[in-house]
Amino acid sequence: QVQLVESGGKLVQAGDSLRLSCAASGRAFSSYRVGWFRQAPGKEREFVSSISGSGGTRYYADSVKGRFTISRDNGKSTVDLEMNNVKPEDTAVYYCAASAGGGWTADYKIWGRGTQVTVSS
Repeated sequence: QVQLVESGGKLVQAGDSLRLSCAASGRAFSSYRVGWFRQAPGKEREFVSSISGSGGTRYYADSVKGRFTISRDNGKSTVDLEMNNVKPEDTAVYYCAASAGGGWTADYKIWGRGTQVTVSS
């Protein structure tokens, strides 16, 4: 089974860029759809972006479309989230998750522990 570890979260200013990375260990990483989710204080966890196993299909939440880019390198077993022009409302703990099946949130059974992103205004 795949295990996930996120990295790259930090304190940045509005308008800055940063890259989050999700490193996977285990077999058959390329068979998993990987998603990024986030949870801000006092709010429910929400979908940010996802990428299919081959990398050919990508989805984004409307709130990040045009600013965030998801990519994966199956040779390195990593999925990155490039975040540009960040806003204070992007402040949250960011989690990566893997699904062996569909793309609904409930399909993501494997989760990392998260990485904190804080955007100051």
